[in-house]
Amino acid sequence: MDHYPEVLAHGAIKEVFPDIFFVSGAMETVLQGMDWQFSRNMTVVRDADRLIIINSVRLSDAGLAELEQLGRVTDVIRLGCLHGRDDQFYVSRYGAEYWTLPGVDEANGLQATQTLTEEGVLPISDASLFQFRTTQVPEGILRIDRAGGILIACDALQNWLAPDEYFSDASRELMQTMEFFTPANLGPVWLQVATPAGDDFARLKGLSFRHALCGHGEPLLETAHEDYLATFNRMFGV
Repeated sequence: MDHYPEVLAHGAIKEVFPDIFFVSGAMETVLQGMDWQFSRNMTVVRDADRLIIINSVRLSDAGLAELEQLGRVTDVIRLGCLHGRDDQFYVSRYGAEYWTLPGVDEANGLQATQTLTEEGVLPISDASLFQFRTTQVPEGILRIDRAGGILIACDALQNWLAPDEYFSDASRELMQTMEFFTPANLGPVWLQVATPAGDDFARLKGLSFRHALCGHGEPLLETAHEDYLATFNRMFGV
């Protein structure tokens, strides 16, 4: 047995765009003094023969074998403070570089080897970084310059349409009450923790994108820009 958090249930690796892969799986945690079990997503971007993991989800042995057929895992990116459970597993297994935003606490004793900044070099050749500036905790979004613009988000942007097989009954009921299951949503718990201001979303709506792959929920394809702009306007008047 290794010393990393255990493998939780997850689905298959799906190629949602050429060289961009998406996996959904379970998450178990304690938030606000309550036990939660819900779904989360990992995105894997292939750049030449390199694989960059974003919002890590530990895969089973069979899942890892499938992942390794796709390329070499060279980098792990943590975009948000509320994720990071499985980062150490991937960094240790593959000797990967570990990228975090300034101010992100170490995850399970794992220290960043690279820093994410809007001006700096990123491990994906056609990526750029959007960094929230008004939040109480660091959070970022990657934009991949493919297919008209693809956003890869962590908790800030979500697209949960309905509870799935990875939810416990208690979490399903609680999260329905908290309005998690809203298309093109902003993460309700993230909003409480991060307390962002509208200025960030006024900047974010200026990005050109058509799709969004979030840390939670279904991929939002083709209409992501207009759908999230309507959410920003509804919630922040921008």
